[in-house]
Amino acid sequence: MADENLEKEIASALRRRLEVIGDRALRESDPGRQLAELRAVSERIAALEARLPATVHPQLRHYFERCSYDKALEWIEREGLTGSLR
Repeated sequence: MADENLEKEIASALRRRLEVIGDRALRESDPGRQLAELRAVSERIAALEARLPATVHPQLRHYFERCSYDKALEWIEREGLTGSLR
């Protein structure tokens, strides 16, 4: 259950990161605010990453270590946190 909640939290934070990056209106009207929002969501992702269980799939851990967040989100949506280790 805890892993499912963490999985949802991480996926939500990764989606939010994409929203912030893709917010063209915010970038044009207030780039400083966009940067602050990106920084905040990045810190949230790092905090959640620190809570990853030991059973997390090595490929997913690799994506986080390399900050390949788009790939991490795709993995989570397809495989979950542990993937084929379940």
